[in-house]
Amino acid sequence: MAGILQAENISKSYGTKVLFRNLAININEGDKIALIAPNGSGKSSLLKLLAGKETPDSEGVVRVKSGVRIAYLEQDPVFDSNRGIFEEVYAASDLLSSTVEEYKSALRSGDSKRIEIATQQMDVIDGWKYEQKVKTILSRLKIDDLDQKMGDLSGGQKKRVALAGMMIHEADFIIMDEPTNHLDLEVIEYLEEYLKKSQATILMVTHDRYFLDRVCNQILELENGKLYSYRGNYAYFLEKRAERIENFNAETERARNLFRGELEWMRRMPQARATKAKYRINAFYDLKERAGQRNREKSIKIDVKSSRLGKKIINCKGVSHHYDNFCTIEDFTYNFARGEKIGIVGPNGIGKSTFLNVITGALPPASGEIEWGETVVFGYYRQNGLEFNPEETVIDAVRNIAEIVTLGDGNTINVREFLTRFLFPPSMQNTKIEKLSGGEKRRLYLVTVLMKNPNFLILDEPTNDLDIMSLNVLEEYLSNFPGCLLIVSHDRYFLDKLADHLFIFEGDGVIKDFVGKYTGYRDVIQERERINFLSAKTEKQQLREEEKEVSVQSKRKLSYKEQRELESLELTIAELEKEKSSLEVALSSGLMSPDKLLVSSNRIMEVIALLDSKSERWLELSD
Repeated sequence: MAGILQAENISKSYGTKVLFRNLAININEGDKIALIAPNGSGKSSLLKLLAGKETPDSEGVVRVKSGVRIAYLEQDPVFDSNRGIFEEVYAASDLLSSTVEEYKSALRSGDSKRIEIATQQMDVIDGWKYEQKVKTILSRLKIDDLDQKMGDLSGGQKKRVALAGMMIHEADFIIMDEPTNHLDLEVIEYLEEYLKKSQATILMVTHDRYFLDRVCNQILELENGKLYSYRGNYAYFLEKRAERIENFNAETERARNLFRGELEWMRRMPQARATKAKYRINAFYDLKERAGQRNREKSIKIDVKSSRLGKKIINCKGVSHHYDNFCTIEDFTYNFARGEKIGIVGPNGIGKSTFLNVITGALPPASGEIEWGETVVFGYYRQNGLEFNPEETVIDAVRNIAEIVTLGDGNTINVREFLTRFLFPPSMQNTKIEKLSGGEKRRLYLVTVLMKNPNFLILDEPTNDLDIMSLNVLEEYLSNFPGCLLIVSHDRYFLDKLADHLFIFEGDGVIKDFVGKYTGYRDVIQERERINFLSAKTEKQQLREEEKEVSVQSKRKLSYKEQRELESLELTIAELEKEKSSLEVALSSGLMSPDKLLVSSNRIMEVIALLDSKSERWLELSD
């Protein structure tokens, strides 16, 4: 297939930190690629380079096929807070907005040649329907108030507006950085279907493994500044990645064994070595470099002791909560049990975070009772994260909580060693928090939650900004977590892996308990929708058949006399119509005498009255 983008020798550094060096990338038309890499390794920077938002260091070059339209979705889009939603999406497409504005300007100028050119361009991009296009896309993304200001929107709403801005481009090449962050499950599934059907070339960073599998056919892995390509799904990637690492380690071991012999030769007297072939000396240094390589695979290590949890955990009885007329919880009764893992599912803005704040005591209920066990120690990972002091260092932020952390085996370690387990090595621990990437800040926040040794973990969107490898380790830890676990997540893979049952938020404060995995819940919903669709379709068909039957029966009830009357009426009506037309011509000619004019005027009134009565009778017999 034809190449759509080629990048050569691209490198990127920030100060002394080198993200990657001399990368080469070739992307073909129709490729749908997921980019996977640890947090802080340069995923977002690489996307910006390829999207033309940043320039590579030194001699690097990025070439895009002529005429290719690129749409870029940032991880955290920036908006004009004073703009309305419609205005923001409309402005997102430079081609659309500039073409429409040029057409309006041409009309104002009155220049016929300019109007002709602008009209042709409007035809090319179908600019006549631009308003309907924007409204249709926003409607599908569950945004209806188009005049609402961007500054008044939630994080999820802003992400949906950014998606609409991307879709309005109808681009040939779509680049997305964490497109599913802050989206609810319904919108994620819509976006998934949209991208699957799209003919555009796609490059994206995502942690959502179901989304990755269902949209992408290729995976690029950025590790230690190098790129590796895998043609296949996520499971295939894991298998081939393990093989690559195993082969690398085996080759390194062979190089080390050979290096020992060559090192002995190099240590002999210089005189003896001088007589040897120079190529062998050069080969020795190449071998030394190869033998010294390590597979620097980095992954977090979570091994934290959970505080003892008694029999009584949290008992809720008739709990309700509301904001003015908006009900978030209505008569919720539930006793939490040790070891249960619950997923929380529902659209954005329906009250999930409020529910978490109520059961932890951060918000009082409007009515009902909540009893907390004396041994409960909450670990609450909030969606908005911890408000770190950006001037504070990594080690200082953690020391504000504790100096010592208790591990799962009961042993204790100092916070420096604990940070190292979460991929904050000593060289990084004195770094100011403002210099961390988004994923690194979320990982540091996870450190501050777990180091308190909680036995009731609440995770509100924990997968946002965490890389896939870190998620795998977190999932393993949570699978074996002995306490109580509550998860709010739009990551379907994460929910399926961990949650034994779900609290379904249906609106108006209704919370239903579904026993089973999220995929099972979606199967039930889809089957229900299918049955409702078939039922509605059957009802419509039945109604049409009944109407047809009534019509047939009505026709069959006509007697012979009525049938003859119907035929006679048709002839009479035709004759009256003809007479009416003739009278109208005569009356408008101006050639009639006064007497004939009076007679004709009276007659046309009689004809019109007869037509009305005869036509009404004809309709009765016809129906």
